[in-house]
Amino acid sequence: MATNLRRFGSIFIRGFSSSSSVLGSSVEAHLLQPPVATGTAGKSINLYTAINQALQIALDSDPRSYIFGEDVGFGGVFRCTTGLADQFGKHRVFNTPLCEQGIVGFAIGLAAMGNRAIAEIQFADYIFPAFDQANTSTMLIVNEAAKFRYRSGNEFNCGGLTIRAPYGAVGHGGHYHSQSPEAFFCHVPGIKVVIPRSPKQAKGLLLASIREPNPVVFFEPKWLYRLAVEEVPEGDYTLPLSEAEEGISCELIDLKTLIPWDKETVEASVRKTGRLLISHEAPVTGGFGAEISASIVERCFLRLEAPVARVCGLDTPFPLVFEPFYMPTKNKILDAIKDTVNY
Repeated sequence: MATNLRRFGSIFIRGFSSSSSVLGSSVEAHLLQPPVATGTAGKSINLYTAINQALQIALDSDPRSYIFGEDVGFGGVFRCTTGLADQFGKHRVFNTPLCEQGIVGFAIGLAAMGNRAIAEIQFADYIFPAFDQANTSTMLIVNEAAKFRYRSGNEFNCGGLTIRAPYGAVGHGGHYHSQSPEAFFCHVPGIKVVIPRSPKQAKGLLLASIREPNPVVFFEPKWLYRLAVEEVPEGDYTLPLSEAEEGISCELIDLKTLIPWDKETVEASVRKTGRLLISHEAPVTGGFGAEISASIVERCFLRLEAPVARVCGLDTPFPLVFEPFYMPTKNKILDAIKDTVNY
C-alpha cells in the first residue's frame, strides 16, 4: 500500500506571490539572481563549509555585501565565517556588540541604503530580542523589515537583508540553545524564511537569499553543520526559493517553501497515496505543520484514507537531558508511518 511521508522542516521560505505589494516582484528577483548552475564541477564538503563558500562568493561578487554579528570576525561559534575577515577586510566582516537589537537595527538600515546586509544571530534562540526596534530584535524584523516595502508603497525596501541564525537541536544545547522559532516568522507577511537540509542546498539557497529582493531569515540546522556531507558545485549558483523537492519510497517531500509553499506537489501526492505525515522539530501546537494539515484537508478530504499525522517536537521548553525524547526521531516517524498505513 502506498504511503505518503511528508518531511517538512528542512527548508522554510516565507513569501508571497509576485502580485503582492508586500514583497518584491519575481521579475526583480530574476534580475538579481544568476541562473542555477548545472553540471558544475564540485567536491564533497560539509554544510558549514558550504555556508562559508556561499558567503565568500557573496562578498567577492558584490562589493555592497557586508557580514557582521557576534564573533564572526574570527569565524563564529560554528566557524561559518572562518577566513572571511582576513580575505575581505574587517570593514566588511566585523564583530558587533552582544546586542541582537543593534545587529538587526543596523542591518535594516544598511540594507535600506542599497547594501547586502548579512547579519548573524549567534543562536536562533537569541533572535527574540530582535522583535522590535524599541524592545527586541525579533520585533525589529516583524515591525520594520517585514513592513518596509509595504508601508512605503514599494518606494523603499530593505530587500538586501539576510539574517542567518543556527537553529534546532545540537545534542547538548538545552532549552536556550536548541529552539526552532521558524513558525513565529512564518506568520509575518513580508519576510521569507529559509532552512536548508544539505550542503548543496545551503550554498545555493543562501546565495539566492542574499540576492533576493526581500528580507530573508535563514535558519541553519546546526546539527547538520558537520554531519551532512555531499558533493557541492564549487562555483556560483543559486537554488529557487519556492520549489519543493520530491523523493522516492514514501514520497518524501522536502517542502523548501512555506509561503507560498508548494501545495500542488503535496496535494498531487496525497491524492495519489491518500495519506500524509508531517514532521518538524518545532513544537507541535501552532507549528506550521498544522497549516499544511488544514490546507490538505480542505483540498483532499475525500481522498484521504487516514487522518493527517504529525510527528513534531513536544509542547515543552527544549530539554537538555531528555532531548532524545523531545526530538521527532526516525523511530517515531517509522511508527507513525505504520499507524497511517494500517489505519
